[in-house]
Amino acid sequence: MLSRRSVLRGALLTGALAFSTTFAHAAEALKVGILIPGSKSDKGWMESSYDGLMAAQKKYGDKIKVQMIENINYADMDQALTNLASKNELVIGVGGQTQASVYKIAKRFPKVHFSIVGGNEGESAPNIAGYDVKQAEIAYVAGAAAAMLSKTGAISYVGGLEIPSIVNAGKEFGNGAKSINPNIKYTENYTGDFDDVAKAKEATLAAIAQGADIHYHILNLGLRGMEQAAKEKGTHIIGSYTDRCGTDPLYVAYSITGTGFQVQYAIDEAVKGSWKPGYKEFGLKMGPEASNMVICGATPEQKAKLDSIMKDLLDGKISVLKG
Repeated sequence: MLSRRSVLRGALLTGALAFSTTFAHAAEALKVGILIPGSKSDKGWMESSYDGLMAAQKKYGDKIKVQMIENINYADMDQALTNLASKNELVIGVGGQTQASVYKIAKRFPKVHFSIVGGNEGESAPNIAGYDVKQAEIAYVAGAAAAMLSKTGAISYVGGLEIPSIVNAGKEFGNGAKSINPNIKYTENYTGDFDDVAKAKEATLAAIAQGADIHYHILNLGLRGMEQAAKEKGTHIIGSYTDRCGTDPLYVAYSITGTGFQVQYAIDEAVKGSWKPGYKEFGLKMGPEASNMVICGATPEQKAKLDSIMKDLLDGKISVLKG
């Protein structure tokens, strides 16, 4: 029996346009291609990026024409990006997992601009911009929030791929928690896949068995597994990417990591004709739309403490790992 991933891959290989969506038509419209490798309804990185795309579409209307490819296998990224680059002036790769393919394909399309949402500092190219969301920075603040909210004195983090940016965010989540409670118990796990629901649930249940009652993550669809575990055991989650306080009692706080803000930024710059290649840091210094931390129903003391931590990060009084 073919897996869902295999079916998706087959659909892409037989015609990427099956996953393409044209949102607007205009003779002189800026042509934008976007690769969202996960699901645009994952309550995470991909959904936030998609929301940013929708905001840009609302802002520009028929001034832009968008082609989107979503939910593909890693093995198909080269082909997906080739498809997008052959038809568009700006191509956006959502997630650091697209970076290697972007650098490979961009060499074949020197006149196309490529922006990577979640791009890390690395080799430079004249037609590639990498936007660093600085996940480790806001993860530190999320760790402080988790320590404030935990009733058991134990918290957990579940990441997808065990790559530097995801690992660094996990380390800083733990460091932020220890800045509030030096004796906090911290569990850190990686599933090897941002979308594996079963493995994310297993990792979260293992952390709960060790006392964790507040969980943080960098997952895509794998988040569903964390939600299942938390519901079953009566624990809570700090969400990522978008402030959705009040929409789900499982979530007690949100770290805003504005991937959607970066999508809008890339499109804004291209529309204005001011798009530039190179590495660019976002994070707290780009304002609350780019990065922020919110405890749902925070006390004045909790809010003041989070604001103080974020100010210290901006001022360089607290230093964190890259990622």
